Amino acid sequence: MSGNMKLDLSLEQVLEHIRWDQAGLVPAIVQDASSKEVLMMAYMNREALRRTLDSGETWFWSRSRGELWHKGATSGHTQSIVSIAYDCDGDTLLVQVNPKGPACHTGENTCFFNEITLEGQPSLSGEDNKPGLGGGRFAVLGELEKIIAQREAELPEGAYTTYLFNKGVDKILKKIGEEASETIIAAKNRNNDELRLEASDLIYHLLVLLQERKLPLDDIMAELNRRHERPRRD
Repeated sequence: MSGNMKLDLSLEQVLEHIRWDQAGLVPAIVQDASSKEVLMMAYMNREALRRTLDSGETWFWSRSRGELWHKGATSGHTQSIVSIAYDCDGDTLLVQVNPKGPACHTGENTCFFNEITLEGQPSLSGEDNKPGLGGGRFAVLGELEKIIAQREAELPEGAYTTYLFNKGVDKILKKIGEEASETIIAAKNRNNDELRLEASDLIYHLLVLLQERKLPLDDIMAELNRRHERPRRD
């Protein structure tokens, strides 16, 4: 079965396609649908999956407490379902979500924050791996998308990105219009220093808009790839 549960199967048929372990559980990897960051791993049983599909938010089975739990029921940090898929063996679920707040009970955005640094390799969070330097020409865009998604989830007080999300899509669109105009003026003035600054502001606000609309940057890149692969007429 492919992503988003697209096969014409009933829920009971879907449940039969999944290879539940001896305890009737299957691991579920939860991923941010926008930033693609892996947020957490938990277990679902049949009832947890049913409730997840019925409610549109993640439910899991707690092995320690021996009971179902609704992610965010106490904290408010719920996870809205975007898609669910299972792997080729049917023994692992991939759940893509739009998170409302941190995934980890420690307050971290992801449960996977304990980095193991390989010998001879720079730390992923170190100075030698700043976005846009060692991670490819456009790594900074992926990192910025991730930060913007985190800002929307947590809405930290005083952050400009929080201000934009609180004001809503009309404000974001107005800023994109302003930055586009300023980019045009900088280009007309033939001032590359000014153009660099204005183009950066335009790209940032465009990424905020994509996050507000829940349109991943990966989809934009895929569209560009499709256009590039089309037969040329020139």
